[in-house]
Amino acid sequence: MKKILFAIGVIAIVIGIFAVSNIAQKQKNDSQKISVVTTLFPLYDFAKNIGQDKVEVSLLLPPGVGPHGFEPKPSDIVKINESNLFVYTGKFMEPWAEDIIKGSSNKNLKIVDSSSGIEVMKEEEHEDEHAGEHEEEEVGHEHGGVDPHIWLDFDNSKIMIDNIMKALIEKDPANADFYQISAADYKTKLTQLDNQYRFALSKCESKEIVYGGHYAFGYLGKRYGLAYESAYGISPDSEPSAQDLIKLVEQIRKERIKFVFAEGLLNPRVAETLAKETGSGILYLNPAGNLSKEDFEKNVSFLSIMEENLANLKTGLQCSE
Repeated sequence: MKKILFAIGVIAIVIGIFAVSNIAQKQKNDSQKISVVTTLFPLYDFAKNIGQDKVEVSLLLPPGVGPHGFEPKPSDIVKINESNLFVYTGKFMEPWAEDIIKGSSNKNLKIVDSSSGIEVMKEEEHEDEHAGEHEEEEVGHEHGGVDPHIWLDFDNSKIMIDNIMKALIEKDPANADFYQISAADYKTKLTQLDNQYRFALSKCESKEIVYGGHYAFGYLGKRYGLAYESAYGISPDSEPSAQDLIKLVEQIRKERIKFVFAEGLLNPRVAETLAKETGSGILYLNPAGNLSKEDFEKNVSFLSIMEENLANLKTGLQCSE
């Protein structure tokens, strides 16, 4: 019996040693990962796909919270300062980021402005393309404002991915090939999705998106030759006036638009009002700036969001197969 108890004791000690060793090794491996703090969901998803098991990526924006008007808490600023990389969209989407960057005490912190190399689009640029179609329409926009939703043009997404990749290589040159291959694989998926969009949206009865959310899809509309009108402007504080809504209702009736699109993280009351007044249906378009808590827990990806957007666009714009 003593021998059996002794043997059990030895086995328990060995198991304990292995367990402690494994925990220590995991902690060591985790500490070797590059810590990346991202502001918005697309950046979070891009960084995770490029870095995979070599990075520890966190999303600053809490799930379920819209990106417009977000202000970081002191704990967020600490998290940024303790990271290796801080990735943000640009000064137009996160105007608060530059103050944090200037005040950072971490000299080893690599700042990544993912919009570097991207020509941002003014809100009015997309409207000008369709001025002949809707010269009388001036729907609730802050004219002259910059549209910061750059990731909704897949060519811009590729530039953002390259910017993140280059920063990871700078921090971890030993794994440069890994990051380059991962980035190339992801960009190939974007090219395939872009081709699906281009093919599907070239065969639609309607070429007009009426959106009961913030002005977000200007890049997408421009890329695929679609007219785009939103009830809200770019600003998080903007609200459509009664006159704005009357003009949209008139436009929906005039163009015989079958569906109004709503924004996922925004109260759909405006889209519901437009639909009720015109007898149109409601579909959702997700700008992908952030996810709901439920979708975040399900690990919903940027690509899957854009695939669902395409499916809803095909229905809403009555695109043939």
